Amino acid sequence: MTAAPTDGAPFVVVANRLPVDRTVSPDGTIDWRTSPGGLVTALEPVMRAKGGAWVGWHGAPDETVDEFEHDGFTVVPVPLSAQEVNEYYEGFSNATLWPLYHDSVAFPEFHREWWDSYQLVNQRFAERAAEVAGPGATVWVQDYQLHLVPTMLRELRPDLKIGFFLHIPFPPVELFHQIPWRRQLLGGLMGADLVGFQVPGGAQNFLRLARRHAPEKVTVKGSEITLGDGRVAVAKAFPISIDTDGFRELAESDEVKAEARQLREDLGNPKVIFLGVDRLDYTKGLRQRIRAMGELFAEGKLDPSEAVLLQVATPSRERVEEYKRLRDDIDLLVGRINSEVGGVGRSAIVYRHASFPRHTMAAMYSIADVMVVTPLRDGMNLVAKEYIACHGSDDGALVLSEFAGAALELKQAYLVNPYDLNGMKETLMQAATDGPRVRRRRMSALRRQVSEHTIDRWAQNFLDTLDEVARAHG
Repeated sequence: MTAAPTDGAPFVVVANRLPVDRTVSPDGTIDWRTSPGGLVTALEPVMRAKGGAWVGWHGAPDETVDEFEHDGFTVVPVPLSAQEVNEYYEGFSNATLWPLYHDSVAFPEFHREWWDSYQLVNQRFAERAAEVAGPGATVWVQDYQLHLVPTMLRELRPDLKIGFFLHIPFPPVELFHQIPWRRQLLGGLMGADLVGFQVPGGAQNFLRLARRHAPEKVTVKGSEITLGDGRVAVAKAFPISIDTDGFRELAESDEVKAEARQLREDLGNPKVIFLGVDRLDYTKGLRQRIRAMGELFAEGKLDPSEAVLLQVATPSRERVEEYKRLRDDIDLLVGRINSEVGGVGRSAIVYRHASFPRHTMAAMYSIADVMVVTPLRDGMNLVAKEYIACHGSDDGALVLSEFAGAALELKQAYLVNPYDLNGMKETLMQAATDGPRVRRRRMSALRRQVSEHTIDRWAQNFLDTLDEVARAHG
C-alpha cells in the first residue's frame, strides 16, 4: 500500500499517452503543446479547476522525462523502453486486444512475453498514479492499454475513487474466451468503482463474462458486480461525443471557409463530393468502401466528371506488418480504379495517405455532400459526429456503418452493412440522390442529437455517476 501524498492531485487521468506533444524550435529549445483531441478538450477544464494530473507515456522510448506543469495541470510522464513499446503497445495492446475487440477482423496473436510486458507496464502506470493522487482523489483510467491498472491501483491506494472507460468495443463472450489471460483482464477492470463502455452491448458483454470468468466469486445483479470483500463495481454505457460548438465555430471561420472554396476548386468543382476520413486501419472497412465506389464509377452510376471520392487515410502503426499490407492494398486498389474509370486530369478517387490539421478537416467536412463512415467495427466513430457539426448546410448526408457505436445514436443516418457491397452501393446512391426535403429532415435530426450530446456532457455524466457509485457503496 502506498501512502497518499498530502499535496497530491485531487483528480488524475491515466492514459497510454500524455495530452501534450513535444516541439523543438530552430534554436533547440524544447516546449510542449496541447495535443488535439476531444478527450483532452473535455478533461482539461476539469483538471485546471480541480488541480489535476495526467499520467501517461510521452511518446519517445528509452527516455525519462521529469513531471512538469502545463496549462494549469501537472504532466506526469511514464517511461517505456523500446522493447516495452514493441511488446506492451504494438504487441499485446494492438496485435492481441485491438483485433480481438474488433470482432477479430484481423487474427489476434497471443504471446506470453507480450503479456509479461503488459503486466509490467500496467504496474508502472498504477504506481505512478498512486504517487501523485491526493487523499480520496478521483482517478480516471482510459482504454484498453491499461486494463490491469484499476485493480493494481486499488491495491496500492484503497482510498481512491477509480473509474475506467473503454474507448473501443468490448467483445462478446465467445471472442473474449480466446484470451489465455481472460480472468486477469476481467479482474483488472473490477478494481474500478465504475467501468464505462461506449454502448450498452459492451457493458452487457462485460457483465456476462464477470458471471463466468471473474478471478474470484462475485454476484452480478443488474449493472452491479459485488465482489467477495463486499465492494461493488458498476458497468454502464456512456457514449462519447465531440466538442460540438468548437467544431461548428471552426467550420464557420473565415479561414476554413476560404480553404473549403479552394478545396472544392482543387477537386474540379464536382456536383457530388463523397468524403471518407479514417485512420489507415483494417477495422475501418476501407477495402470494401473503395471497391463499392469503384464499381459505381465502372458501372456508370457515378460519372467521374461529376462525382469524386476524397478519401483521407491517416498513417497509423506503420511498423506493424498488417498495416503495411493494408497500405499497399489500398494504394493498388485506388490506382487500378483511377486508371480504369478516371478521366484525363480527373481522378475518380482522390486518395491522401497523410495527416491534416483540424482546420483542413473542417473544410473537408463542410464541402462533403455525402460523408461515408463504414467501419467493419468501431467503438463509436467521432468522424461521423464531426461531419455533422462542421457541415453548415442541412443538404448533407451521412452514410454510416451499422457496426459503429455511433449508429445507435445517429439513427437518421443512411445505415449500411459494410460487408454487403451491393447494399452499400445502393445506399451510397440513395444518399447522393435523395431529394432536398428528405436530406434536410435527416440532417436536422442528426444536428440536434450532436448538439445536445457533447463531450463535456459525456465527461460530466461519467464523473457524476462515479461520485454517486462511490457514495452509495462506500
